[in-house]
Amino acid sequence: MSSLFPRPVGADRDRVALRFPGRSLTYGQLAAAAHPVAERLEKGARVAVWATPTPQTAVAVVGALLAGAAVVPLNPKSGERELAHVIEDSAPAAVLAAPGEALPDALGALPRVGVTAEPPGGGAAGPAQDLDTAHDPALPAFVVYTSGTTGPPKGAVLPRRAVAATLDALADAWAWTADDVLVHGLPLFHVHGLILGVLGPLRRGGELRHLGSFTPQAAGRELASGGTMLFGVPTMYHRLAQAAEEDGELAKALADARLLVSGSAALPLHDHERMAAATGRRVVERYGMTETLMLCSPRVNPQTPTSVRVDGPARPGTVGLPLPGVELRLAADDGTEISVYDGETIGEIQVRGDNLFTEYLNRPDATFAAFDGTGPRAWFRTGDMAVRDPDGYVRIVGRKATDLIKSGGYKIGAGEIENALLDHPGVREAAVTGEPDADLGERVVAWIVPADPRTPPSAEELAEHVAGQLAPHKRPRTVRCLDALPRNDMGKVIKPALGGRATRHG
Repeated sequence: MSSLFPRPVGADRDRVALRFPGRSLTYGQLAAAAHPVAERLEKGARVAVWATPTPQTAVAVVGALLAGAAVVPLNPKSGERELAHVIEDSAPAAVLAAPGEALPDALGALPRVGVTAEPPGGGAAGPAQDLDTAHDPALPAFVVYTSGTTGPPKGAVLPRRAVAATLDALADAWAWTADDVLVHGLPLFHVHGLILGVLGPLRRGGELRHLGSFTPQAAGRELASGGTMLFGVPTMYHRLAQAAEEDGELAKALADARLLVSGSAALPLHDHERMAAATGRRVVERYGMTETLMLCSPRVNPQTPTSVRVDGPARPGTVGLPLPGVELRLAADDGTEISVYDGETIGEIQVRGDNLFTEYLNRPDATFAAFDGTGPRAWFRTGDMAVRDPDGYVRIVGRKATDLIKSGGYKIGAGEIENALLDHPGVREAAVTGEPDADLGERVVAWIVPADPRTPPSAEELAEHVAGQLAPHKRPRTVRCLDALPRNDMGKVIKPALGGRATRHG
Protein backbone atom coordinates (compact mmCIF):
# COMPACT_ATOMS: atom_id res chain seq x y z
CA MET A 1 0.00 0.00 0.00
CA SER A 2 1.67 3.24 -1.13
CA SER A 3 -0.20 5.37 1.41
CA LEU A 4 -0.62 4.91 5.14
CA PHE A 5 -4.39 4.96 4.57
CA PRO A 6 -6.89 3.19 2.30
CA ARG A 7 -8.82 4.94 -0.43
CA PRO A 8 -12.56 4.75 0.33
CA VAL A 9 -14.66 4.16 -2.77
CA GLY A 10 -18.33 5.03 -3.13
CA ALA A 11 -20.34 3.86 -0.15
CA ASP A 12 -17.15 3.12 1.80
CA ARG A 13 -16.93 6.84 2.52
CA ASP A 14 -20.04 6.40 4.66
CA ARG A 15 -18.42 3.69 6.74
CA VAL A 16 -17.56 4.70 10.32
CA ALA A 17 -13.82 5.19 10.81
CA LEU A 18 -13.62 6.64 14.33
CA ARG A 19 -16.03 6.64 17.23
CA PHE A 20 -15.37 8.60 20.44
CA PRO A 21 -17.87 9.32 23.23
CA GLY A 22 -20.40 11.70 21.73
CA ARG A 23 -18.84 11.87 18.25
CA SER A 24 -18.21 9.56 15.30
CA LEU A 25 -16.60 10.21 11.92
CA THR A 26 -17.05 8.30 8.70
CA TYR A 27 -14.12 7.92 6.32
CA GLY A 28 -15.58 10.70 4.21
CA GLN A 29 -15.98 12.99 7.21
CA LEU A 30 -12.50 12.20 8.47
CA ALA A 31 -11.03 13.09 5.08
CA ALA A 32 -13.06 16.30 4.93
CA ALA A 33 -11.90 17.32 8.43
CA ALA A 34 -8.25 16.31 7.95
CA HIS A 35 -7.54 17.93 4.57
CA PRO A 36 -7.99 21.54 5.80
CA VAL A 37 -5.39 20.72 8.48
CA ALA A 38 -3.04 19.25 5.87
CA GLU A 39 -3.37 22.35 3.70
CA ARG A 40 -1.94 24.52 6.50
CA LEU A 41 1.17 22.37 6.99
CA GLU A 42 4.37 21.90 5.01
CA LYS A 43 5.79 18.60 3.87
CA GLY A 44 8.78 17.63 6.00
CA ALA A 45 7.91 19.97 8.86
CA ARG A 46 7.56 18.79 12.46
CA VAL A 47 4.30 19.67 14.18
CA ALA A 48 3.29 19.17 17.80
CA VAL A 49 -0.09 17.56 18.53
CA TRP A 50 -1.77 18.13 21.89
CA ALA A 51 -2.73 14.48 22.23
CA THR A 52 -5.93 14.38 24.27
CA PRO A 53 -8.16 11.27 23.95
CA THR A 54 -10.49 13.02 21.51
CA PRO A 55 -11.42 12.86 17.81
CA GLN A 56 -9.57 16.16 17.29
CA THR A 57 -6.29 14.39 18.06
CA ALA A 58 -7.01 11.73 15.45
CA VAL A 59 -7.96 14.37 12.87
CA ALA A 60 -4.78 16.35 13.65
CA VAL A 61 -2.54 13.30 13.24
CA VAL A 62 -4.21 12.20 10.01
CA GLY A 63 -4.02 15.75 8.62
CA ALA A 64 -0.31 16.01 9.43
CA LEU A 65 0.44 12.66 7.82
CA LEU A 66 -1.55 13.61 4.71
CA ALA A 67 0.65 16.70 4.45
CA GLY A 68 3.86 14.69 4.86
CA ALA A 69 4.64 16.36 8.18
CA ALA A 70 6.10 14.55 11.20
CA VAL A 71 3.89 14.37 14.30
CA VAL A 72 5.35 15.10 17.74
CA PRO A 73 2.67 13.80 20.16
CA LEU A 74 2.53 15.75 23.41
CA ASN A 75 1.41 14.12 26.63
CA PRO A 76 -1.10 16.51 28.26
CA LYS A 77 0.06 15.24 31.66
CA SER A 78 3.71 16.14 31.06
CA GLY A 79 5.37 18.34 33.63
CA GLU A 80 6.53 21.83 32.69
CA ARG A 81 10.22 20.91 32.47
CA GLU A 82 9.69 17.82 30.31
CA LEU A 83 7.29 19.63 27.98
CA ALA A 84 9.71 22.54 27.58
CA HIS A 85 12.49 20.08 26.70
CA VAL A 86 10.38 18.34 24.04
CA ILE A 87 9.44 21.66 22.43
CA GLU A 88 12.99 23.01 22.46
CA ASP A 89 14.43 19.75 21.14
CA SER A 90 11.87 19.08 18.37
CA ALA A 91 11.37 22.75 17.35
CA PRO A 92 7.88 22.18 15.92
CA ALA A 93 6.56 24.62 13.31
CA ALA A 94 3.13 24.68 14.98
CA VAL A 95 0.97 23.07 17.62
CA LEU A 96 -2.27 21.35 16.59
CA ALA A 97 -5.09 21.42 19.13
CA ALA A 98 -8.83 21.78 19.38
CA PRO A 99 -10.07 25.41 19.30
CA GLY A 100 -10.44 26.72 22.83
CA GLU A 101 -8.22 24.02 24.33
CA ALA A 102 -6.18 25.57 27.13
CA LEU A 103 -2.49 24.97 26.44
CA PRO A 104 0.43 25.37 28.88
CA ASP A 105 2.82 28.32 28.72
CA ALA A 106 5.55 26.18 27.13
CA LEU A 107 3.48 26.12 23.93
CA GLY A 108 2.57 29.78 23.97
CA ALA A 109 5.16 30.89 21.41
CA LEU A 110 4.15 28.32 18.78
CA PRO A 111 1.76 29.13 15.92
CA ARG A 112 -1.49 27.32 16.61
CA VAL A 113 -3.57 25.34 14.11
CA GLY A 114 -7.10 24.80 15.34
CA VAL A 115 -8.42 21.31 14.67
CA THR A 116 -12.10 20.48 14.65
CA ALA A 117 -13.89 17.18 14.24
CA GLU A 118 -16.69 18.96 12.39
CA PRO A 119 -16.03 18.59 8.64
CA PRO A 120 -16.84 21.64 6.49
CA GLY A 121 -19.97 21.27 4.40
CA GLY A 122 -21.37 18.44 6.49
CA GLY A 123 -18.56 16.03 5.64
CA ALA A 124 -19.24 15.18 2.00
CA ALA A 125 -15.71 14.39 0.84
CA GLY A 126 -15.05 15.11 -2.81
CA PRO A 127 -12.99 12.91 -5.16
CA ALA A 128 -9.75 14.64 -4.16
CA GLN A 129 -10.39 14.16 -0.45
CA ASP A 130 -9.62 10.54 0.13
CA LEU A 131 -7.21 9.34 2.82
CA ASP A 132 -4.71 8.44 0.11
CA THR A 133 -1.89 10.98 -0.04
CA ALA A 134 1.33 9.03 -0.57
CA HIS A 135 4.81 10.22 0.41
CA ASP A 136 8.36 8.88 0.43
CA PRO A 137 8.47 5.89 2.84
CA ALA A 138 11.68 7.30 4.36
CA LEU A 139 9.95 10.56 5.33
CA PRO A 140 9.58 10.94 9.12
CA ALA A 141 6.04 10.24 10.31
CA PHE A 142 6.50 10.64 14.08
CA VAL A 143 8.99 11.88 16.63
CA VAL A 144 8.04 10.06 19.83
CA TYR A 145 9.89 10.95 23.01
CA THR A 146 11.04 8.05 25.15
CA SER A 147 10.96 8.19 28.93
CA GLY A 148 14.56 7.33 29.73
CA THR A 149 15.69 6.48 33.25
CA THR A 150 18.60 8.93 33.02
CA GLY A 151 18.70 12.32 31.33
CA PRO A 152 15.90 14.06 29.44
CA PRO A 153 13.69 12.08 27.02
CA LYS A 154 15.08 11.37 23.54
CA GLY A 155 13.02 11.85 20.37
CA ALA A 156 12.87 8.64 18.32
CA VAL A 157 12.32 9.50 14.64
CA LEU A 158 9.96 6.94 13.08
CA PRO A 159 9.74 6.94 9.28
CA ARG A 160 6.52 6.22 7.40
CA ARG A 161 8.10 2.94 6.27
CA ALA A 162 8.32 1.74 9.89
CA VAL A 163 4.66 2.53 10.61
CA ALA A 164 3.46 0.72 7.48
CA ALA A 165 5.74 -2.29 8.09
CA THR A 166 4.57 -2.75 11.68
CA LEU A 167 0.87 -2.38 10.95
CA ASP A 168 1.03 -4.77 8.01
CA ALA A 169 3.02 -7.32 10.03
CA LEU A 170 0.41 -7.20 12.81
CA ALA A 171 -2.36 -7.58 10.24
CA ASP A 172 -0.64 -10.72 9.00
CA ALA A 173 -0.06 -12.13 12.49
CA TRP A 174 -3.52 -11.32 13.83
CA ALA A 175 -5.63 -11.75 10.66
CA TRP A 176 -6.61 -8.09 11.15
CA THR A 177 -9.04 -6.93 8.43
CA ALA A 178 -11.48 -4.17 7.54
CA ASP A 179 -14.19 -6.18 9.29
CA ASP A 180 -12.56 -5.70 12.69
CA VAL A 181 -13.79 -3.12 15.20
CA LEU A 182 -11.04 -2.19 17.65
CA VAL A 183 -11.94 -1.05 21.17
CA HIS A 184 -9.50 0.69 23.51
CA GLY A 185 -9.12 3.50 26.03
CA LEU A 186 -5.37 4.05 25.70
CA PRO A 187 -3.74 7.50 25.72
CA LEU A 188 -3.00 8.93 22.28
CA PHE A 189 0.50 10.29 22.88
CA HIS A 190 2.30 6.96 22.64
CA VAL A 191 2.93 4.19 20.12
CA HIS A 192 0.39 1.78 21.63
CA GLY A 193 -2.69 3.97 21.62
CA LEU A 194 -1.87 6.22 18.66
CA ILE A 195 0.08 4.29 16.02
CA LEU A 196 -1.33 0.84 16.70
CA GLY A 197 -4.65 1.94 18.14
CA VAL A 198 -5.64 4.71 15.67
CA LEU A 199 -3.61 4.21 12.52
CA GLY A 200 -3.96 0.42 12.73
CA PRO A 201 -7.75 0.40 12.14
CA LEU A 202 -7.49 3.20 9.56
CA ARG A 203 -4.84 1.36 7.54
CA ARG A 204 -7.05 -1.72 7.42
CA GLY A 205 -10.15 0.30 6.53
CA GLY A 206 -11.85 -0.81 9.75
CA GLU A 207 -13.23 1.02 12.77
CA LEU A 208 -11.85 2.35 16.05
CA ARG A 209 -14.05 2.83 19.11
CA HIS A 210 -12.13 4.87 21.64
CA LEU A 211 -13.54 4.87 25.16
CA GLY A 212 -12.33 8.37 26.05
CA SER A 213 -11.31 7.05 29.45
CA PHE A 214 -11.05 3.37 30.29
CA THR A 215 -13.49 1.51 32.52
CA PRO A 216 -14.23 -2.22 32.39
CA GLN A 217 -17.91 -1.44 31.90
CA ALA A 218 -17.27 0.85 28.91
CA ALA A 219 -14.98 -1.72 27.30
CA GLY A 220 -17.56 -4.46 27.81
CA ARG A 221 -20.35 -2.31 26.39
CA GLU A 222 -18.43 -1.62 23.16
CA LEU A 223 -17.35 -5.24 22.77
CA ALA A 224 -20.92 -6.44 23.30
CA SER A 225 -22.20 -4.08 20.59
CA GLY A 226 -19.90 -5.19 17.79
CA GLY A 227 -16.30 -4.75 18.94
CA THR A 228 -14.02 -7.59 17.83
CA MET A 229 -10.62 -6.63 19.29
CA LEU A 230 -9.48 -5.05 22.56
CA PHE A 231 -6.13 -3.36 23.22
CA GLY A 232 -5.06 -2.70 26.80
CA VAL A 233 -2.20 -2.53 29.28
CA PRO A 234 -1.77 -4.84 32.29
CA THR A 235 -3.51 -2.45 34.70
CA MET A 236 -6.60 -2.52 32.48
CA TYR A 237 -6.64 -6.31 32.25
CA HIS A 238 -6.22 -6.55 36.02
CA ARG A 239 -9.37 -4.45 36.41
CA LEU A 240 -11.19 -6.38 33.69
CA ALA A 241 -10.39 -9.70 35.38
CA GLN A 242 -11.63 -8.41 38.73
CA ALA A 243 -14.84 -7.04 37.24
CA ALA A 244 -15.53 -10.07 35.03
CA GLU A 245 -15.53 -12.35 38.07
CA GLU A 246 -18.64 -10.53 39.32
CA ASP A 247 -20.20 -9.32 36.04
CA GLY A 248 -21.50 -12.07 33.78
CA GLU A 249 -22.30 -9.71 30.91
CA LEU A 250 -18.76 -8.33 30.90
CA ALA A 251 -17.33 -11.85 31.02
CA LYS A 252 -19.45 -12.82 28.01
CA ALA A 253 -18.43 -9.72 26.04
CA LEU A 254 -14.77 -10.51 26.63
CA ALA A 255 -15.31 -14.17 25.75
CA ASP A 256 -16.97 -13.24 22.45
CA ALA A 257 -14.23 -10.83 21.35
CA ARG A 258 -12.02 -12.09 18.55
CA LEU A 259 -8.76 -10.94 20.09
CA LEU A 260 -7.63 -9.55 23.46
CA VAL A 261 -4.18 -7.93 23.29
CA SER A 262 -2.01 -6.65 26.14
CA GLY A 263 1.14 -4.59 25.75
CA SER A 264 3.45 -1.83 27.06
CA ALA A 265 4.46 -4.01 30.04
CA ALA A 266 4.37 -7.67 30.98
CA LEU A 267 0.97 -9.04 32.01
CA PRO A 268 1.41 -10.85 35.34
CA LEU A 269 0.72 -14.57 35.29
CA HIS A 270 -2.05 -14.34 37.89
CA ASP A 271 -3.98 -11.86 35.70
CA HIS A 272 -3.61 -14.21 32.73
CA GLU A 273 -5.11 -16.95 34.85
CA ARG A 274 -7.92 -14.79 36.26
CA MET A 275 -8.94 -13.67 32.76
CA ALA A 276 -8.93 -17.25 31.53
CA ALA A 277 -10.96 -18.45 34.51
CA ALA A 278 -13.55 -15.67 34.21
CA THR A 279 -13.94 -15.64 30.42
CA GLY A 280 -12.45 -18.82 28.97
CA ARG A 281 -10.18 -16.61 26.86
CA ARG A 282 -6.44 -16.06 26.83
CA VAL A 283 -4.87 -12.63 26.42
CA VAL A 284 -2.26 -12.25 23.67
CA GLU A 285 0.94 -10.43 24.65
CA ARG A 286 2.99 -8.68 21.98
CA TYR A 287 6.39 -7.05 22.34
CA GLY A 288 7.79 -3.82 21.00
CA MET A 289 9.24 -0.47 21.98
CA THR A 290 9.17 3.11 20.80
CA GLU A 291 12.31 2.80 18.66
CA THR A 292 11.29 -0.45 16.98
CA LEU A 293 7.48 -0.41 17.01
CA MET A 294 6.27 -4.02 17.17
CA LEU A 295 8.72 -6.93 17.15
CA CYS A 296 7.01 -10.11 18.34
CA SER A 297 3.57 -11.65 18.75
CA PRO A 298 1.90 -15.02 18.76
CA ARG A 299 0.12 -15.73 15.49
CA VAL A 300 -3.65 -16.02 15.32
CA ASN A 301 -5.67 -18.80 13.72
CA PRO A 302 -8.41 -17.13 11.64
CA GLN A 303 -10.39 -20.38 11.47
CA THR A 304 -11.59 -20.16 15.09
CA PRO A 305 -13.49 -16.87 15.29
CA THR A 306 -14.65 -16.79 18.92
CA SER A 307 -12.54 -19.33 20.79
CA VAL A 308 -8.94 -19.09 21.93
CA ARG A 309 -7.32 -18.05 18.68
CA VAL A 310 -3.62 -18.14 19.36
CA ASP A 311 -2.08 -21.03 17.41
CA GLY A 312 -0.85 -23.77 19.70
CA PRO A 313 -1.22 -23.97 23.50
CA ALA A 314 -1.51 -20.79 25.55
CA ARG A 315 1.92 -19.54 26.61
CA PRO A 316 1.57 -16.87 29.32
CA GLY A 317 4.84 -15.07 29.87
CA THR A 318 5.96 -15.31 26.26
CA VAL A 319 5.55 -12.77 23.47
CA GLY A 320 5.52 -15.21 20.57
CA LEU A 321 7.77 -15.19 17.52
CA PRO A 322 9.35 -12.33 15.55
CA LEU A 323 6.84 -10.66 13.24
CA PRO A 324 7.24 -10.87 9.46
CA GLY A 325 10.10 -8.64 8.35
CA VAL A 326 11.72 -8.54 11.81
CA GLU A 327 15.17 -10.09 12.27
CA LEU A 328 15.84 -10.88 15.93
CA ARG A 329 18.78 -12.37 17.76
CA LEU A 330 19.97 -12.72 21.35
CA ALA A 331 23.46 -11.43 22.09
CA ALA A 332 25.84 -12.32 24.92
CA ASP A 333 27.76 -9.70 26.89
CA ASP A 334 30.64 -9.84 24.41
CA GLY A 335 28.28 -9.23 21.47
CA THR A 336 28.35 -12.76 20.08
CA GLU A 337 25.06 -14.32 19.02
CA ILE A 338 23.42 -16.88 21.31
CA SER A 339 22.28 -19.69 19.03
CA VAL A 340 20.98 -22.07 21.69
CA TYR A 341 17.21 -22.09 22.31
CA ASP A 342 17.00 -23.74 25.71
CA GLY A 343 14.64 -21.46 27.63
CA GLU A 344 17.42 -20.66 30.10
CA THR A 345 20.30 -18.80 28.40
CA ILE A 346 19.74 -15.06 28.78
CA GLY A 347 20.84 -12.56 26.14
CA GLU A 348 20.03 -9.05 24.98
CA ILE A 349 17.43 -8.78 22.23
CA GLN A 350 18.89 -7.15 19.13
CA VAL A 351 16.81 -6.48 16.01
CA ARG A 352 16.86 -5.04 12.52
CA GLY A 353 14.26 -4.48 9.81
CA ASP A 354 12.06 -1.86 8.17
CA ASN A 355 10.21 -1.31 11.46
CA LEU A 356 13.10 0.54 13.14
CA PHE A 357 13.50 4.23 13.89
CA THR A 358 16.16 6.13 11.94
CA GLU A 359 17.75 8.23 14.69
CA TYR A 360 17.36 10.01 18.00
CA LEU A 361 16.64 13.60 17.04
CA ASN A 362 19.66 15.86 17.62
CA ARG A 363 21.51 12.99 19.35
CA PRO A 364 24.00 11.37 16.95
CA ASP A 365 25.97 10.10 19.94
CA ALA A 366 22.97 8.25 21.36
CA THR A 367 22.01 6.95 17.92
CA PHE A 368 25.52 5.56 17.36
CA ALA A 369 25.59 3.94 20.79
CA ALA A 370 22.22 2.26 20.23
CA PHE A 371 23.43 0.10 17.35
CA ASP A 372 25.88 -2.78 17.09
CA GLY A 373 27.61 -1.66 13.91
CA THR A 374 26.75 0.95 11.30
CA GLY A 375 24.72 1.07 8.12
CA PRO A 376 21.33 -0.43 7.20
CA ARG A 377 22.28 -3.93 8.43
CA ALA A 378 23.33 -2.82 11.91
CA TRP A 379 21.58 -4.43 14.87
CA PHE A 380 19.65 -2.22 17.29
CA ARG A 381 20.38 -2.99 20.92
CA THR A 382 17.00 -3.01 22.66
CA GLY A 383 18.34 -3.27 26.21
CA ASP A 384 15.72 -5.98 26.86
CA MET A 385 16.90 -9.36 28.10
CA ALA A 386 15.21 -12.59 27.05
CA VAL A 387 15.49 -16.33 26.57
CA ARG A 388 14.18 -18.34 23.63
CA ASP A 389 12.29 -21.59 24.08
CA PRO A 390 13.18 -24.60 21.90
CA ASP A 391 10.49 -23.64 19.36
CA GLY A 392 11.85 -20.08 19.09
CA TYR A 393 9.26 -18.35 21.29
CA VAL A 394 10.67 -15.27 23.02
CA ARG A 395 10.34 -14.88 26.78
CA ILE A 396 11.26 -11.43 28.16
CA VAL A 397 13.03 -11.50 31.54
CA GLY A 398 13.56 -7.75 31.98
CA ARG A 399 15.58 -4.66 31.09
CA LYS A 400 19.34 -4.97 30.99
CA ALA A 401 19.78 -1.79 33.05
CA THR A 402 17.23 -2.49 35.78
CA ASP A 403 16.03 -6.12 35.54
CA LEU A 404 19.16 -8.21 34.96
CA ILE A 405 20.63 -9.19 38.32
CA LYS A 406 24.07 -10.81 38.54
CA SER A 407 24.13 -12.68 41.82
CA GLY A 408 26.57 -15.36 42.95
CA GLY A 409 27.76 -15.95 39.39
CA TYR A 410 24.23 -16.34 38.00
CA LYS A 411 22.35 -14.08 35.60
CA ILE A 412 18.83 -13.69 36.95
CA GLY A 413 15.89 -12.00 35.21
CA ALA A 414 13.64 -9.97 37.49
CA GLY A 415 10.50 -10.79 35.50
CA GLU A 416 10.31 -14.49 36.36
CA ILE A 417 10.79 -13.74 40.07
CA GLU A 418 8.02 -11.12 39.91
CA ASN A 419 5.65 -13.68 38.39
CA ALA A 420 6.55 -16.19 41.10
CA LEU A 421 5.90 -13.61 43.81
CA LEU A 422 2.54 -12.70 42.26
CA ASP A 423 1.56 -16.35 42.48
CA HIS A 424 1.69 -16.07 46.28
CA PRO A 425 -1.76 -15.31 47.73
CA GLY A 426 -0.32 -12.69 50.08
CA VAL A 427 1.10 -10.53 47.26
CA ARG A 428 -0.99 -8.06 45.25
CA GLU A 429 1.84 -6.33 43.33
CA ALA A 430 5.54 -7.06 43.02
CA ALA A 431 8.72 -5.63 41.56
CA VAL A 432 12.22 -7.05 41.79
CA THR A 433 15.54 -5.20 41.66
CA GLY A 434 19.18 -5.91 42.44
CA GLU A 435 21.26 -4.16 45.09
CA PRO A 436 25.01 -4.32 45.72
CA ASP A 437 26.09 -7.17 47.98
CA ALA A 438 29.65 -7.70 49.24
CA ASP A 439 29.38 -11.48 48.98
CA LEU A 440 27.06 -12.10 46.00
CA GLY A 441 27.87 -9.06 43.88
CA GLU A 442 24.15 -8.27 43.80
CA ARG A 443 21.33 -9.56 45.93
CA VAL A 444 17.71 -9.99 44.82
CA VAL A 445 15.36 -7.46 46.43
CA ALA A 446 11.58 -7.89 46.28
CA TRP A 447 9.28 -4.87 46.59
CA ILE A 448 5.72 -5.99 47.29
CA VAL A 449 2.29 -4.56 47.91
CA PRO A 450 0.69 -7.04 50.32
CA ALA A 451 -2.81 -8.32 49.66
CA ASP A 452 -3.53 -7.54 53.31
CA PRO A 453 -1.29 -4.76 54.67
CA ARG A 454 -2.07 -5.85 58.23
CA THR A 455 -0.52 -9.31 57.74
CA PRO A 456 2.12 -9.17 54.99
CA PRO A 457 3.97 -12.38 54.15
CA SER A 458 7.39 -12.65 55.77
CA ALA A 459 10.66 -12.49 53.88
CA GLU A 460 11.36 -16.12 54.77
CA GLU A 461 7.96 -17.24 53.49
CA LEU A 462 8.43 -15.45 50.14
CA ALA A 463 12.01 -16.67 49.74
CA GLU A 464 10.88 -20.25 50.25
CA HIS A 465 7.99 -19.74 47.83
CA VAL A 466 10.26 -18.42 45.05
CA ALA A 467 12.96 -21.03 45.64
CA GLY A 468 10.33 -23.76 45.37
CA GLN A 469 8.99 -22.43 42.06
CA LEU A 470 12.25 -21.41 40.38
CA ALA A 471 15.63 -22.15 41.96
CA PRO A 472 17.27 -21.35 45.30
CA HIS A 473 19.65 -18.75 43.84
CA LYS A 474 16.65 -16.75 42.55
CA ARG A 475 15.04 -16.26 45.95
CA PRO A 476 14.77 -12.69 47.28
CA ARG A 477 17.28 -11.93 50.03
CA THR A 478 15.43 -8.77 51.07
CA VAL A 479 11.69 -8.01 51.00
CA ARG A 480 10.28 -4.50 51.29
CA CYS A 481 6.60 -3.65 51.62
CA LEU A 482 4.96 -0.67 49.91
CA ASP A 483 1.52 0.86 49.77
CA ALA A 484 1.76 1.03 45.93
CA LEU A 485 4.36 0.60 43.20
CA PRO A 486 5.35 3.74 41.28
CA ARG A 487 4.04 3.48 37.70
CA ASN A 488 4.01 5.63 34.59
CA ASP A 489 1.01 6.43 32.36
CA MET A 490 1.31 3.09 30.54
CA GLY A 491 1.35 1.05 33.76
CA LYS A 492 5.07 0.26 33.78
CA VAL A 493 6.78 0.16 37.15
CA ILE A 494 9.34 2.97 37.51
CA LYS A 495 12.07 0.98 39.22
CA PRO A 496 14.54 3.86 39.71
CA ALA A 497 11.87 5.49 41.87
CA LEU A 498 11.68 2.55 44.29
CA GLY A 499 14.58 3.61 46.50
CA GLY A 500 13.48 5.05 49.82
CA ARG A 501 9.83 4.05 49.39
CA ALA A 502 9.75 1.09 51.74
CA THR A 503 7.27 1.28 54.59
CA ARG A 504 8.19 -2.01 56.20
CA HIS A 505 11.07 -4.47 55.83
CA GLY A 506 10.37 -8.18 55.66
